[in-house]
Amino acid sequence: MSFVKQSVIRAAMVIAMVSALALPAAAQEVKIGVVNLPLLMDRAPQTKAMLTALQEEFAPRQREFEAKQKELQDYAAKVQKDGAVMGESERRTAEKDLRDLQRDVARLQTEIQEDANLRQNEELATLQRSIIKEVQDYAQANGFDVVVSDGVVYASSTVNITEEVLREIEAGYQAANAGN
Repeated sequence: MSFVKQSVIRAAMVIAMVSALALPAAAQEVKIGVVNLPLLMDRAPQTKAMLTALQEEFAPRQREFEAKQKELQDYAAKVQKDGAVMGESERRTAEKDLRDLQRDVARLQTEIQEDANLRQNEELATLQRSIIKEVQDYAQANGFDVVVSDGVVYASSTVNITEEVLREIEAGYQAANAGN
């Protein structure tokens, strides 16, 4: 029995020591923050700058599309107006040319839209990585142990750091563009 008693006492002492060592770690406060990434993406000045740059990038192609669309409208009006006085083969040729022009306009519109969507997605991915990096830098600089984003149903203002991070993002953007 004394062997069993000694084993129990040793086990109790080990448990007590482990508990004593773990107590300070458990008593340490964990700093948690919550950030709303979609809101940051929407309100970041980089988003507006990116959208403006994309509009400028695709402006020439948009003007080309608008010119082609105007050409189609003008040609359609001409065919409509002159259709009654055209000969059969001339009318068929004009209708074929009109259909070809309609296809060209539709194809051009689709190409521009697909290219614009692709570029926008590329830029949004880059922007998202940049904003996540800003959140990580803010969290490290302010001693956060955990920052949560997606899947949060509610966060009180004491843990919601979205506005603070947004101010940091805006300040960084202004500093980077101060010379421009």
